[in-house]
Amino acid sequence: MYLIKNLSSILNLDHVGIMDFCGTHEWTITHYGLRSLMPDPIRLIAGPGCPVCITPAHYVDELIKLCMDGVHVLTYGDTYRLPGSSDKVRSLAHAKSLGGKVTIVYSVLDAIKRAKANPNEEFVFFAVGFETTAPSTASPVYREVIPRNLKLLIAHRLTPPIIRYLFDIVPEVSLQGVIAPGHVSTIIGASAWEFIPREYNVSAVVAGFEPMDVLIAIYLIIKDLIDGKPKLHNEYGRAVSYEGNLMAKTMLNEVFEVIDAPWRGIGVVRSSGYVLKDKFRVYDAAFEYGIDLTKDVDLALPKGCRCGEVVLGKVEPTQCPLFMKVCTPRNPYGPCMVSIEGTCRIWAEHGGYVIKNLNI
Repeated sequence: MYLIKNLSSILNLDHVGIMDFCGTHEWTITHYGLRSLMPDPIRLIAGPGCPVCITPAHYVDELIKLCMDGVHVLTYGDTYRLPGSSDKVRSLAHAKSLGGKVTIVYSVLDAIKRAKANPNEEFVFFAVGFETTAPSTASPVYREVIPRNLKLLIAHRLTPPIIRYLFDIVPEVSLQGVIAPGHVSTIIGASAWEFIPREYNVSAVVAGFEPMDVLIAIYLIIKDLIDGKPKLHNEYGRAVSYEGNLMAKTMLNEVFEVIDAPWRGIGVVRSSGYVLKDKFRVYDAAFEYGIDLTKDVDLALPKGCRCGEVVLGKVEPTQCPLFMKVCTPRNPYGPCMVSIEGTCRIWAEHGGYVIKNLNI
């Protein structure tokens, strides 16, 4: 940190925006108070690295309808509380309290086991996540081991396209560096982020999740700024290769088709989502139940919620009028307060809104 104390005068900049894309990076930064260590002009900006936060509300709405009609919905624990677009039945948790058939599972393998044990019952698994969890969905599809009474509602999203969206569509969020997601990069490889320095003249660092990993990533970005040579760095070499997981990438390419997909609070992002290819349509809940996964009905955020701006780095959680008032970890009103990777949840539980204002 000594090397960047006088960064403002060295670079003649009054703002150095570094976006930590991954929710786990944001957890590390907030939990360990790393923002309080940053000298001017460095600003650490939380990015859209929470797949639960950006899952469209109408996916939840459709699942609520299904579970109330007798289809057994299987979901991860965080999406269990994810609000839809209606206050009448707000979430799958709410639907279950009203008699809906909803069960929390730990994985798609857990979902397969339950469906096989109950062959006369219809099941739908809510497949949510970035490239990190997409292979776990693709694998049993690829191997065709999913029972016919289990369908998959695919809500997987791709991360490089949303970074492009930030640079191309949200110019008011000025970025001089990106801390690329480590978990995602174990699958897609460090090479997936080469476009950032090449096309946008901004350094990118694939980083691990220990506090020192994050600090090294910040150092590398600042060093590149001083040198005037933006680069791609793989700080997380102990887990991430340049090419990524080739077997997982092969399965993803075999099972999924890339589409323009809606992100909650943001809108449709080009080439950012997956759907099952036609040859695997027998497993597709959207096809089975006539659900349009590509429509952008609206941004579908609760009244007053600024989650869409939070995930794009336009505002901080404390700038939302609902934060820690109407919207709390115990009673999440907006989607960014639901998941442990949501920026609002992280700030609420780990004191980000307090630490940020400490004069250290």
